[in-house]
Amino acid sequence: MGLVARVQNLTKTYGSGDNRVDALRDVTIGIRRGQFTAIMGPSGSGKSTLMHIMAGLDSPTGGRVWLGDTDITGLGDSQLTLLRRRRVGFVFQSFNLVPTLDIAGNVHLPFELDGRKPSSQEREWIDTLVDSLGLRGRLTHRPHELSGGQQQRVAIARALATRPDLVFADEPTGNLDSRTGREVLSLLAAASAQYGQSIAMVTHDPIAASYADRILFLADGRVVEDRERSTAEEISRYMLAMEAAA
Repeated sequence: MGLVARVQNLTKTYGSGDNRVDALRDVTIGIRRGQFTAIMGPSGSGKSTLMHIMAGLDSPTGGRVWLGDTDITGLGDSQLTLLRRRRVGFVFQSFNLVPTLDIAGNVHLPFELDGRKPSSQEREWIDTLVDSLGLRGRLTHRPHELSGGQQQRVAIARALATRPDLVFADEPTGNLDSRTGREVLSLLAAASAQYGQSIAMVTHDPIAASYADRILFLADGRVVEDRERSTAEEISRYMLAMEAAA
């Protein structure tokens, strides 16, 4: 199984002197193609920083970053913007839908931003997504007319529409009730299992992480554990032991 993204000897430091914070310390890790990976850790462990650097939203202090075979470490802002637009999808806790666009417009937004229309193959794929996510009857609605769970489904459809190399999901169930959250996690897991979509999800929730094929635990800016699929109970136990040892 190849790697869809990886970092090598990654460090990220904020501030200097007494105010210096080492958000990441010498992290080397790869995200496997076609897998659903959860990145876990307590608040301040560096998990969001790691995701932002891997996605080209932030730059490292040291080390290197690849998306596929592309070394993105030294790319400029315009190159990174283009790369993100074409090869990365995002699902955020706050949905980040455009309120003035209807649902169809939001799903098609990555193509609009790239200045192109979807190909016939891409249109078929979008139709599949719209149907499998239960959005067919909502395409002419605005985001404010949808529930939180429906809005997150739209965000997932938008993230998957261009078949990106990698989808980053940042606490995707953070604003949802537990039942809706489980539905959203099941959809992400299905996108990985059925369509081979690579997904990296940042979460502090053991239940969310239990949907992933692989779980990376961070503490104090380092990867401290890399394990295959685990139950929510096993993950909770490990998190508690990690916090007790801190």
